[in-house]
Formats: sequence, C-alpha cells, structure tokens
Amino acid sequence: MDTIIDYKTKDFHTILEQQKALLEQQKAQIKQYLATINTMQEEIHLLRAQMYGKSREVTPEIQVPTLFNEMEVLTQQPEPEPTPETIKPRRSPTKREDRFKNLPERDIHYQLAEEDQICKTCNHPLHEIDTEIRTELEYVPAVYTQVNHIMHKYGCRNCQTEGNAAPIVIAPMPKPAFPGSMASASIVAHVAVSKFDYGLPLYRQERAIDSAGIIHLSRQTLANWMLQGSNQLYVIYLFMRTMLLNRDIIHADETTVQVLKENGRHASTNSYMWLYRTGRDGPPIVLFEYKCTRSGQNPITFLKDFSGYLQTDGYVGYDNLNDSIVRVACWAHARRKFTDALKVVPAGASAKATASNTGLKFCNLLFDKEREFKDLTPEERHEKRNTVCKPILDAFKKWLDEQSVIMLPKSKLGAAVGYCINQWPKLLGYLQDGRLEIDNNRAERSIKNFVIGRKNWLFANTPDGAEASAIYYSIIETAKENGLNPYDYLKNVFDMLPNIKTSDPNSIAELMPLSETMQRLCRIAIPKQD
Repeated sequence: MDTIIDYKTKDFHTILEQQKALLEQQKAQIKQYLATINTMQEEIHLLRAQMYGKSREVTPEIQVPTLFNEMEVLTQQPEPEPTPETIKPRRSPTKREDRFKNLPERDIHYQLAEEDQICKTCNHPLHEIDTEIRTELEYVPAVYTQVNHIMHKYGCRNCQTEGNAAPIVIAPMPKPAFPGSMASASIVAHVAVSKFDYGLPLYRQERAIDSAGIIHLSRQTLANWMLQGSNQLYVIYLFMRTMLLNRDIIHADETTVQVLKENGRHASTNSYMWLYRTGRDGPPIVLFEYKCTRSGQNPITFLKDFSGYLQTDGYVGYDNLNDSIVRVACWAHARRKFTDALKVVPAGASAKATASNTGLKFCNLLFDKEREFKDLTPEERHEKRNTVCKPILDAFKKWLDEQSVIMLPKSKLGAAVGYCINQWPKLLGYLQDGRLEIDNNRAERSIKNFVIGRKNWLFANTPDGAEASAIYYSIIETAKENGLNPYDYLKNVFDMLPNIKTSDPNSIAELMPLSETMQRLCRIAIPKQD
C-alpha cells in the first residue's frame, strides 16, 4: 500500500522524510514492474522463436571477438582448437540393385507383336538387339486370409475289428495365441505396431479394415485384442525390468499422457508416462511405466533395487533416491537454456548477446570434445574428460559465478546461469565413468515415438489402456533398438508364448529381443541408414 502523507502537519522535516520513503517505495515498484515486463517480453520472444523459428539448436554467428581468447586464458589449454569437421552426406549413394536386393521381383515384358517385327524399309524380319529396363517399387495392399486350423484324428481299424479298445491318435496342434478369439498372432501384431510404432489410432485402423470390404472389425474389438495381448506380454515386460535394474547405468525421462476415465481425477488432468532405459553399454532395454502423477515417489519405487548411475534432466522428482544411486545431469538441457536466452535478446543488447553466447560457446566446446572422444574406450574417455574437459568446466563455473551476481534471476539468461549452478555437481557426474554420456538424449530419443504417437491418438481411455500402452511401447522400442522388425518380433512372441512354460526364466529369456532365436527370426535384413 502506498504511503499517505499528511500535509496539514507543521513538521516539514517529517514531510520530507515521508516523501523520500515514498520515492524509494515507488522506485522499488518500478524496478519490479520493469523486471516483470522484461520477463514477459522474453517469454513472448521465445514463444515466437519456438513457433516460427528453427527448432534445431544452432549457435548463431554473433561477433564476440574476445570469447575464445578468454576461454583459452581461463582454461590454460596448450592444444589448439580442433578444426571443423567435414560435413558428410546423410546417405551415401546406393546402387538401385542394392536397395531392392531383398525384394521379390516380377518382370513385365513389352514386345512387338509378331506381325510388327518387320522392317518398314526392306520388309525383312527384325531381331532383338537390346533391352531398356525401368525399375519401380510396387505396393500390394494388405491381404486378409481366413486360416482354418484343422486337427486330424486317427484310429485303428484292426483294433476295432478285433474288438480291442481302439486308440485315438491326435495330430499335435500348437495352442492358439488368443483362445476363443478369431484373432491370430499376425493380426494382433499388425494392429499393435500400427498403433504404437506408426501412431495410427484404432478408429483409423477400423476404417482401413472396412475399406478392404471383407470384414468389419470395430475399434472396441481391436482394443480388446490390445488388452489381451498386453496381458500375455506382461511376463516379458517383467523380465525386461529385472534385466534393466541389474545394469549399473540407467537413463530416465517422463512425459504427460491424458487418461479420460480415472477414479477421482478429472479427464483433463495430466497423468504421466515414465521411461527408463539402458545406457550405451550392453544390449539396449527400453521400459515405459504408466503412473497417474509426476510424484517423486514413482522413481523411488521403480528404482528401489537399483544401484548405479542415473542420468536425467533437472526435475526435482529424482532428488530423493536412495544413496546407492549417483545422479548425473544432462548438458543438453543446460545448453538449451542458453540457446533460449540467446533467442530472446532484443536488437542492440550486445552485452546480453555476448553473455548468452559465451555460455553457449562453453557448452558447445564440451560437446565438441565429446565428439572427439566418441571412438575411445570407456577408460580412455574417462581419462580424456578429466584432463581435457575438467579445466574447461572449471573456467565455466568461474564464469557462471561471476554472471550470477549481475544477472536478473528471472531473466532467461539468469535462469540459464542459475540452472547450471544448481545442477553443477550433477553436471560434473559424467566425469566419473567413461561409459556415461554428456547428455540424456538417449532417453529423449526413446520417448520421442510415444510423444509423436500421442499427437495422433491423443489420450488413453482407461488406466488399463495406459498400462497396456506402456507394455507395448516397451516391447516395440526394445525390439527396434536391438535391430528387430517389431511386427515379426511380436508375431513370433504371440505364437510362442502359449506353448512355453512361462514360469521358466530360460524359456522367457529365449523370447527376449536380444536372444539368438529372435535375432535369427526377426532381424531387419536392411540395416537402418542415418
């Protein structure tokens, strides 16, 4: 509340003091208003940049002539900076026959009719001298087939004639993937991959099946198949979880998902899909877990038996884990905050541009070094990080401490500096082990397919549906990470599961994406090209 001055008093000294106090109060209010306006302007600039600008985090070419000189002085690095890498094409030219070598072929010949094989000049017969080939990639729409499993029974006529008890011998038939249902392993695998890998909602799949003009399958039927399939896959999901928790490096991330029918919660309330996955060492495992909240109790429960390194973003929900877990932060998140700070710098604000660009250059220098160490062994990488990167980090920390004194905490640049300072012990975490990574991009890449799919199917109807989604995403993403065709993998799993002893860990291990059996049956013939 503003100070009220009573001018009726004869004490002019008191009036003067009251006016000074009022002036200081108004100055403080103006300063607060300017800070608020500055923050709002930065938010508007950032939103515009995110909406209309490039999404890739590229460092703009801003003239900062003393930047690298300053870094070299601070870090006292005797070695020169690495030369820029030569940009290589994303795809190397591939011969047509190499691209199509794994596809079946059919030839269509275009020949002259026999009566036209006459020379119009001399009326003598023509002979073939050469051919010209045009190659096309043809698409054949999906074919739905009714498969009748006929189990034959055999009896002995001689025993019947002799009056003996005639034995009946039945040809063995494997158990169905879905007893009492017309669903086969192949169609459930197709629906699952279409939804959870290609992001095709069930109502669109319903329309696609209807357009074939053979049979109508409602989206409710397809949804029931998905739930039945997830119940079968749950034993593999649990096995994968056990294998994951036995590793000593895990990456984690989380994202929102909307569940419409959840007891005690409004349909518009955000629920969460949590992701946990392996690092760069060993066969990859990707695991999703559905939870209705973003509570820090969720990772505490999931990771209660885990001991090792956990790499995440800066979310405080991971802060209260057990003492056997070492937290490692993500430098990509730190760099992104300086990128955002640079995007909101107004024209003519050279000081802010220089400071934002300096922070970004420090981060980029660390990533440049990491690319240099890419092909080293974990032991060599660990040594290089501590000899080459540690001085850069020390110089960066000194610069951050200097900036924290002069930057507005609520500005984008102030937030970037504050984030790095608050996360500093965790940002140094990747120095502890050469197997660790400088960022958490591995987890973000794994959760990306879920985020893209969510834009299409929008929500889960029930918690059971969300939990089923977590199981399918876990199975499919792990299969893909291990180089398998997800459709072939799911089809084989659904065929095999009813015919094995699921209580036997060795039998379940044979169904893992990294097993020799599944690698032989389901490996993608053509390697993925970046």
